[in-house]
Amino acid sequence: MTAAARKPDNNRLFAVDRSATGRFWTLADADEALVRRLAPAVGGSDLLARLLAERGVDPDRAGAYLAPTLRETFPNPSSFADMDKAAEIVLDAILEKKRVTVFADYDVDGGTSSAILARYFRAWGQELGLYVPDRLEEGYGPSPEAFRHLKQTGSDIVITVDCGAAAVSALEEAQRIGLQVVVIDHHLMSGHNPPALALVNPNRPDDTSGQGHLAAAGVVFVFVAALNRLARERGIAPPDGLPDIMAHLDLAALGTLCDMAPLHGVNRAFVRQGLNMLSRGQNEGLRALAEVSGIQKIETVYHATFMLGPRLNAGGRVGDPWIAAKLLATDDRAQAIALAEQLHALNEERKAVEAAILDQAILQAEKALEKNPDRGVLVAAGEGWHPGVIGIVAGRLKDRFHLPSIVIGWGKGLGPVAKGSGRSVTGVNIGDAIAAAAREGIILSGGGHAMAGGLSLEPEQLDAFDDWMVAHMAQFTAERAAALELAIDAILAPGAASPELVERVAEIGPFGAGAPEPVFAIQSVQVSYARQVGANHWKFTAEDASGRLDCIAWRAVGAPLGEALMPGNRVHLAGRLKADEWNGRRRVQLDVMDAASA
Repeated sequence: MTAAARKPDNNRLFAVDRSATGRFWTLADADEALVRRLAPAVGGSDLLARLLAERGVDPDRAGAYLAPTLRETFPNPSSFADMDKAAEIVLDAILEKKRVTVFADYDVDGGTSSAILARYFRAWGQELGLYVPDRLEEGYGPSPEAFRHLKQTGSDIVITVDCGAAAVSALEEAQRIGLQVVVIDHHLMSGHNPPALALVNPNRPDDTSGQGHLAAAGVVFVFVAALNRLARERGIAPPDGLPDIMAHLDLAALGTLCDMAPLHGVNRAFVRQGLNMLSRGQNEGLRALAEVSGIQKIETVYHATFMLGPRLNAGGRVGDPWIAAKLLATDDRAQAIALAEQLHALNEERKAVEAAILDQAILQAEKALEKNPDRGVLVAAGEGWHPGVIGIVAGRLKDRFHLPSIVIGWGKGLGPVAKGSGRSVTGVNIGDAIAAAAREGIILSGGGHAMAGGLSLEPEQLDAFDDWMVAHMAQFTAERAAALELAIDAILAPGAASPELVERVAEIGPFGAGAPEPVFAIQSVQVSYARQVGANHWKFTAEDASGRLDCIAWRAVGAPLGEALMPGNRVHLAGRLKADEWNGRRRVQLDVMDAASA
């Protein structure tokens, strides 16, 4: 194995200018002096030191990065605007036995956030009410109608989690009808703070905590720490003592990972320690979901993000949005199994719906690019396309074509107004583009952030919106070109890909947003023993003089990547190493991201 070295003069690794997925490859160029200074922190390993250097870790931070602890990284709850105020309100409500309802977003971050609160309240002998909006009927976040319903059904206080910070009309209605609301959120805000008893959000304009990278589950974890601290100051506790909030680290980790929160600061500690807790299977709901998912033990970021996450999201996408929150909060084994089986079935339904829409969206994208190869954005739309999966499909289009992509659906019980979801490539702010289209009256409404956005429009506005987006995105030629780069961390020979290497690389984990998993390149190997597995995955063996390596290319069948990996072809490969165990035998597999003819 050779580690990352100086980039070739032409800045192309293996002279790959256009791979099977349309990208060019470059080799990371780490600062040699920094690598030498980092080496002692990783036992002298040149590879690990380079990987740290490439991720921007300096020697002073290496220890905290490699062994993150809550003791060193946990923020002072009082540093958050309104945190102490929110703790006073909620602890008083617990002691006065008021009827408190948590209003949660329908994704994993919302579900884990609501479950942390539900379990905290249960430790005080109280059951927390739950409300999760329906994606199709109510859309994202609180509405005036939802708050009126909660008031009419007896809620004294509502705690919104992973939503609420921008729900101005809903919070104004709550104020009008006398419904008390505490907002706990993490989304970006603009303008003045809406009316609420307390608004805890590290991304509110006047917050100085410096914790804007937290997911909602992380903010809620800090909030329950504030509740415990306040209870200690008052000298009060439930009969069995103050709730053990450390028992909720599994939920904090899951919300952080699935919401793609950057893994630095306390987020690394949440995930590192939360994965240890997840592996113990103490949460009945997560244990049940792991069982129906075929996971013996939840112990990796992959398990949490790609196995559990999609199933927990499935209810909010194509079914009952309440199921995930109920599952994560329950201590009843029978209920956990029943709810987990429902989510597993809904996820299978979601995959079928997604696959059908994706096939149509790919055809539309290919036709659009045939007509205009230089267009800088893809817009695909269809009647009956389910709003619960259009965001996923937009992400798939973006990954396949390396262009900002927007997918839109309407009709067939979904209402006359079309809903769209966009995903972008680095450097092209799709949220700003959509917001600009809304300001100019091209669409009804829309906005978002750099990498994702949402919109509403009349189906009749579709052609004009497509034309407007193509014209608007023409300015980002350089940014789109940069998005075609696949950065390689190091070069690897098949024979060097051992379980021991995977274990060493894992020492600089956890990996996720802001801390990317290393990408390895393998030069000039022959494809053999290739076969299709599942619906559209391609499994094969890569061989050269050094040995063999098992490989899999996800969703490659029928795509250019799959065509490049036919038996007998000689190719360069790029991908991530994964440990695998089968019948007691430890193996290594390369999850192939790209290939190029050798």
